[in-house]
Amino acid sequence: MLAGLQVVGGAVQVASGQEADLPAREPSGSGLELTLDQAITKALGESQEVALARSQVTVADAQVTAARSPMFPQISANLGYTKTFASSFDTGGGFELPDSLQFNPDPSLPLEERVSYLEQNAPLAGLSGLGGLFGDLPFAQENAYSATLNGQQVLWSGGRLRSGVNIARNAREAAEYALIEEAAETELQVKTAYYQVLLADELETIATAALEQAQAFLDQEELRFEAGQASELDVMRAEVTLENLRPQLIEAQNAAELATLNLKRLTDIPASVPLTLTTGLMENLPAELEEPGLDPEVLTAQRAAVRSAQEQIEIREGEVDIARGAFLPNVALQMSYGRQAFPVDVFGFSNLDWRTDWTATLSVSVPLFTGFQRMADVERARAQLEQAHLQLVQLEESVQLQYQQALGEKRRAQAEIAARERTEEQAQRVYDLTVLRYDQGLATQLEVSDARLSLLEASTNLAQAVTSFHVADAGVSRAMTSDAAALPSVPSTLDTGPIPGADGTPQVPAIDSDPTQPAAGGV
Repeated sequence: MLAGLQVVGGAVQVASGQEADLPAREPSGSGLELTLDQAITKALGESQEVALARSQVTVADAQVTAARSPMFPQISANLGYTKTFASSFDTGGGFELPDSLQFNPDPSLPLEERVSYLEQNAPLAGLSGLGGLFGDLPFAQENAYSATLNGQQVLWSGGRLRSGVNIARNAREAAEYALIEEAAETELQVKTAYYQVLLADELETIATAALEQAQAFLDQEELRFEAGQASELDVMRAEVTLENLRPQLIEAQNAAELATLNLKRLTDIPASVPLTLTTGLMENLPAELEEPGLDPEVLTAQRAAVRSAQEQIEIREGEVDIARGAFLPNVALQMSYGRQAFPVDVFGFSNLDWRTDWTATLSVSVPLFTGFQRMADVERARAQLEQAHLQLVQLEESVQLQYQQALGEKRRAQAEIAARERTEEQAQRVYDLTVLRYDQGLATQLEVSDARLSLLEASTNLAQAVTSFHVADAGVSRAMTSDAAALPSVPSTLDTGPIPGADGTPQVPAIDSDPTQPAAGGV
């Protein structure tokens, strides 16, 4: 479309063969070569912001696993030793029966007397074993070993576990969409910085050419002065014009340095490494403006930020379900299997008698009154759900506005390029003719200076218009960020197998089984 930005007038010749005394800067043709696509790829791979968003997805993966864990059996094992130094069950003495309750038959008596004793004292026979009956109980035993295996399985929790898993999945999806948005924002920043560097370099080139023109004009005026064809005032005017252009060149060089440093920062390139941009400023300019023609509803439906907000609504709905589930009972099955032993000595394990303790409990927990806490939780969850809906509406409006603004700026820049191109061509022609007329004595030095200034301004405006077009085009792409945007792969640590039948449902679908359904997250 454009042949290029030119500011050097064809009629200006360096008559003396001397070059302008220009401030030195790092040559642009040396160092690391970097295209725009390479800069974007490097930034996405090494950007700290993108890495942070990617780590949020990894955290969300772990939170999904944590949310699913209560649905599985919880099993624990315990092994313990207890040394009893004193106990409330230890009365300090043995258990003895009074003489009137003693049962002591004498085997040496005659048979009739022994039978008579038994008939009279038979009710006392069981009392004599009381001491031995309680003597071997676990109370107040000096040494006690226990090994226990405990298990618990939630059978029903009023849907709270299921909602917790769904919330975690939705939050992971939201984290993935946030990663897409962060990558798109990074890409926009890199594109903007890249074209800002190209613009700064172009402005430096324009300022350098203008300074060279002024230097050549000064040399020509000095020759004319030595030949008696110009006055000393003409030479002084040329010197003033030359010196007035030097600050503009220095300013352009500083701007180019800062823009390059900003691009290096975004792409994680050391500041000391020379950088050469190989994608030209005038590349990728269409002959005609291409209108995306994207329907606003389609735009908002595919935008990653909108999809993330929709996942937030799913999360809030799950929180409402959890809050309602607090009014329902919780059913759990618990089982405990243990073995106990009470040796006389600490390490007296020989001929040790291990005793079994095996129990199973089916518990139903029914909340009756919690001081209205559950009602407050439900109301808060509903209010947060309403907030999420309102935030989604606001975001959709903001996305559409962002797209329209970027598209409008692109149209404006496209129209400005055509106008600036024509203006630059005319300014170049005016400058060439003015210099020619000056050589023939038909124009003044002031007219030459004005023509040079107009050419410098026209070339600068054209470069800025082209940069604005590229930045606006990047803004349109940013506004159209899709939820299917390509990103560096994010490994998933999720177990996509079936979930046990907690809460009365046999299985949860795999995380990536249906890409049209929300299916990931962490809370």
